[in-house]
Amino acid sequence: MEIAYTITVLLFGLVLGSFFNVVGLRVPLKESIVRPPSHCTNCQRQLTALDLVPVLSYLFLGGKCRSCGQKISWIYPLMELITGVLFAFAYWKLGFSVEFFVALLLISLLVIVVVSDFAYMLIPDKVLLFFLPLLVIGRVVSPLSPWWDSIVGAIVGFGILYCIAVLSRGGMGGGDIKLFFLLGLVLGAIHALLTLFLASVIGMIVGIVVLKVRGQGRKTPVPFGPSIALAAIIVYFYGDALINWYLGFW
Repeated sequence: MEIAYTITVLLFGLVLGSFFNVVGLRVPLKESIVRPPSHCTNCQRQLTALDLVPVLSYLFLGGKCRSCGQKISWIYPLMELITGVLFAFAYWKLGFSVEFFVALLLISLLVIVVVSDFAYMLIPDKVLLFFLPLLVIGRVVSPLSPWWDSIVGAIVGFGILYCIAVLSRGGMGGGDIKLFFLLGLVLGAIHALLTLFLASVIGMIVGIVVLKVRGQGRKTPVPFGPSIALAAIIVYFYGDALINWYLGFW
């Protein structure tokens, strides 16, 4: 039965991943996530059920629109697959528990953030405000130990990035700052700091690679949201193990 449950959660994540793509691409433009229905941005043809099967439609269509042959961004199937895999992994780690649903909320938020930040270098306030009460409820029902660590984490996450933004005179985006408020709420203070450290390392490596590949200068902006998302997922599931591993050297 565990295999059946895992596959079900995986499929559920694939479907939601498709929806998260829409949210991440439309909300920053202040467009409705319902109307118009999904369509080709080139020929405007409304997509049918055959065009909207997560991941598989992209593969069967060769990554192109059936009507006009316009290339479809690889971001769509990638985020669908990532969402499905992370949902299934969360179930494998946590089972059907309250914390499992907190994990699903966190993953959902981060997937939308990655899509939006990758496309527009923007993390929409509407998305963060939507998830804020849900994550608060999640942490009330499934609190950290001690329970006040969520409050301290939110303050620390927001405060440190706000200070960085002030000292660097805008070097940190407002969306990143607000996102860390939510991450601190979910992860707690120590794990929020660990997330910031890992995100900085990941962001530095990604930035160097991207700028080298594109042949652009150091001042070229690179979205930080994906690095934060990857770091947050690692810390959420393996934060304690990383801390214990590090302390083992001392």
